[in-house]
Amino acid sequence: MSLIEVRAPGLLTTVQDLGREGFGPMGVSASGAADPVALRIGNRLVGNAEGAAALEMTLIGGTFLFPERAVVALAGSDFAATLDGKCVAPWSSLEIGAGQTLQLGPTCSGARCYLCVRGGIDVKVFLGSASTHLLSGLGGFQGRALRKGDVLKIGTAGGTFRTFRKTTVAAKVLAHLAPRKVLRVTDGPQNNWFSDDARKAFYAATYRMTEESNRMGLRLDGPPIASALGGEMISEGVSSGAVQITSGGLPIILFVEQQTTGGYPKIANVISADLASLGQLKPRDEIRFESVDLETARSLFLEREKLLGSKELILG
Repeated sequence: MSLIEVRAPGLLTTVQDLGREGFGPMGVSASGAADPVALRIGNRLVGNAEGAAALEMTLIGGTFLFPERAVVALAGSDFAATLDGKCVAPWSSLEIGAGQTLQLGPTCSGARCYLCVRGGIDVKVFLGSASTHLLSGLGGFQGRALRKGDVLKIGTAGGTFRTFRKTTVAAKVLAHLAPRKVLRVTDGPQNNWFSDDARKAFYAATYRMTEESNRMGLRLDGPPIASALGGEMISEGVSSGAVQITSGGLPIILFVEQQTTGGYPKIANVISADLASLGQLKPRDEIRFESVDLETARSLFLEREKLLGSKELILG
């Protein structure tokens, strides 16, 4: 079985796939890749199923030794990767020879980069997923971020290839799928808790992501938004991308390891087509919100899925 040896883990590197849906009633959020679009494309580049487990690196990448031949792809933000000192471009498949070392540095653009390897990362599946849920210590590789000296197994499909054919992602597709800083949202269930002036202020404001953000929630700083009915409520189920307004008036966007219930009013919800953009936001990035209706949100999602499934996505 092929392996990956972790020489340096980076700032926060975990095993992630597309998450575990359907366990919210048990208090387990989906987790999974913070930028699922990048993960899906990266897996297609190496010939995997879209949801195969990969390594998600945050802000600063790791260093990995491959004792045996492998085919990999880097997707998401550019982390200035090198293979034995030679520059490696993201969004293309790459053949790695036995004994070579792949090194990634600090991000040059967004927040996360995915290392996808043909065959996928082979870890024990928990509740139908290989993804790491950091807050609970479940799934992934021992339920935690990677450390120096860890050894990861590559799935058996990684050892079956004989020839390598380079594949890349079409530039026009990448441009269309690029992460957004103006996040499109629909009305939240407590939208009517906020006055017309408060809603106008919310959509007019520019918010900055703070250093306190994590995989549970993205905390924003900016003009506070007042709720006409107070800042707290009886807890209820919450969805990924929900924009809660705290008692102090500042928004929190619920992220991939969100709590499954929440007691702050939700003024809006990031649409499905823009959830992947949340995974590429880093501290001090500035964002705005744009209101769309449900039909528009549905159309944008279907448009994205059509593009991700098209033959024009992968070249080579």
